[in-house]
Amino acid sequence: QVQLVESGGGLVQPGGSLRLSCAASGTIYSVHFMGWYRQAPGMGRQLVARITSGGLTNYADSIKGRFTISGDNAKNTVYLQMNSLEPEDTAVYYCYFRLFDRNTIAPGDYWGQGTQVTVSS
Repeated sequence: QVQLVESGGGLVQPGGSLRLSCAASGTIYSVHFMGWYRQAPGMGRQLVARITSGGLTNYADSIKGRFTISGDNAKNTVYLQMNSLEPEDTAVYYCYFRLFDRNTIAPGDYWGQGTQVTVSS
């Protein structure tokens, strides 16, 4: 089985920074891409950023230029560096892996447990 564990959330003042991390472990054969989603109060879960195993990235317009996604393929880990945080960034952030599980011999979608990011003075 595959497990994702994420960390790095917390309370930060507007303009501050946080770095989220998420590590996948288990019966992973290969990772297709990794990403971050967030869900704010009263909102649906929305894509923040994603990165392929080859390093190609894309970002939501709302955070482009402030957040940076990166990955360490050797560690099956994805990061989200968040700078210039705004109250509108307050949400539960979920990491996501699209990967191939060598036990099921099939690609699948896997999610972290979520970490709360609160931007407030």
